[in-house]
Amino acid sequence: MDASLVSLLLTPDEMAAADAASARSGIPPFALMERAGQAVAAAALRQFPGALRFVVLCGPGNNGGDGYVAARALDQAGASVRVYHLGDPQKLKGDARQARELCGLPSEPLQAYRPMAGHVVVDALFGAGLTRDVPDIVADLIRWVGEARIPVIAVDLPSGLCGRRGVPLGAAFQAAHTVTFMTRKPGHLLLPGRSLCGDVEVFDIGIPARIIREVAGETRENGPELWRSLLVEPGSETHKYRRGHLAVFSGEAGKTGAARLSATAGLKAGAGLVTVGSPSAGMPVNAASLTAIMLHPVDTVKDLKNWLGSAKLAAFVLGPGFGIGKKARQFALALKDRPLVLDADGITSFKEKPSDLFDAFAGGEPHLVLTPHEGEFARLFPDIAADDNLSKMEKAVAASARAHAAIVYKGADTVIASPDGRAYINTNGPPWLATAGSGDVLAGMIGALLAQGMPAFEAAAAGVYLHGEASKRAGRGMTAEDLAVHAGIFLDP
Repeated sequence: MDASLVSLLLTPDEMAAADAASARSGIPPFALMERAGQAVAAAALRQFPGALRFVVLCGPGNNGGDGYVAARALDQAGASVRVYHLGDPQKLKGDARQARELCGLPSEPLQAYRPMAGHVVVDALFGAGLTRDVPDIVADLIRWVGEARIPVIAVDLPSGLCGRRGVPLGAAFQAAHTVTFMTRKPGHLLLPGRSLCGDVEVFDIGIPARIIREVAGETRENGPELWRSLLVEPGSETHKYRRGHLAVFSGEAGKTGAARLSATAGLKAGAGLVTVGSPSAGMPVNAASLTAIMLHPVDTVKDLKNWLGSAKLAAFVLGPGFGIGKKARQFALALKDRPLVLDADGITSFKEKPSDLFDAFAGGEPHLVLTPHEGEFARLFPDIAADDNLSKMEKAVAASARAHAAIVYKGADTVIASPDGRAYINTNGPPWLATAGSGDVLAGMIGALLAQGMPAFEAAAAGVYLHGEASKRAGRGMTAEDLAVHAGIFLDP
């Protein structure tokens, strides 16, 4: 597999375009189907060498054609194979028809199959391009196979799973292993699709990498190769101000902990200096808990503007524990020309009129990072959030364009989006990252990267990935305090 394709994701439409371009370039489409089916058979034998019987379920399109090739290869390898078809196989066309004719094995109607112990199902019913709910007969079979705990190897995607959105269309197989071709699809990474695919194997069936790159959009799996070159590496001439001064705003006396988590993470993540901007009433409790992190009293927007005029501040984090309301809005708008991570209470403060925020940050290069979870996203972008035809990735891209901001749409499948259409899906966060305060740590890490001069989108993507790595270092049972301590994670060269 070409290394340049590893992080790239193709939507089903883009994959169809790649297939068409490959055919126009002179590569016989059936040759691709043959390689795909052979790869599925090899995976089945490798994954389940003790199977008593491979049951190959073939659909009415090219995914079914892959299945017929796989059935022939399994039979030639000496395995016990039974084939079941959906629809009238006499109506198959083109490559799928040729694959069935070459297979030579008898097939039975899908409804005749009954799951039995020792079976392994090869699911070649539908591919990534499915756009409608599966037929009832398929939904019933999916349920029966699941209840019988029969292992499933999926061809391209588990049947019933939308390749674009990663959501089941009525029902979808739970695969133990999925074999896909050339690149993964968004549905392999977005939830719940990721949990339905099992282990995903990407097989190169021979479409030239140049064609894949030509048809590809701007969707990738988030990883260091996408932003590593923009990380600031301290040199011998570096001093603390060159590493950036990050300001994190604290809430009132009883709500100061979130800001301190952000500030600690920011300092660990590489900011040269970090100052907590605190209400006067919160100064004593913050002072009692901070050492390397500095404190500055900020009660009003006038105090903030005076501070901006007198201090060399590179980036800001506003929202964790800050409180919802007018003050948060005033502070955010006062920072409209500065790199800002707006999180939590800062986001919710604009729910009544999000356009005030978007208009303020509309000019120049994007320098606002918004980090909403599901509920916060719906408060700022209610119409986008309600559009069930959009994937999480597409929602994030639409929101990013509207806000002229980098969007970190948080969750177990966090999506990072840029106003220019780029979207990265993050996959390295372990389940134990879902703990109180972890979002505050993330905001501080992104703020530190902004303070060091990274562009907003890359800072957001790097921060999310490094946040996941820090949680792995902190380990199971971690608290947000543990996570903040590990926020200085370094990448291997």
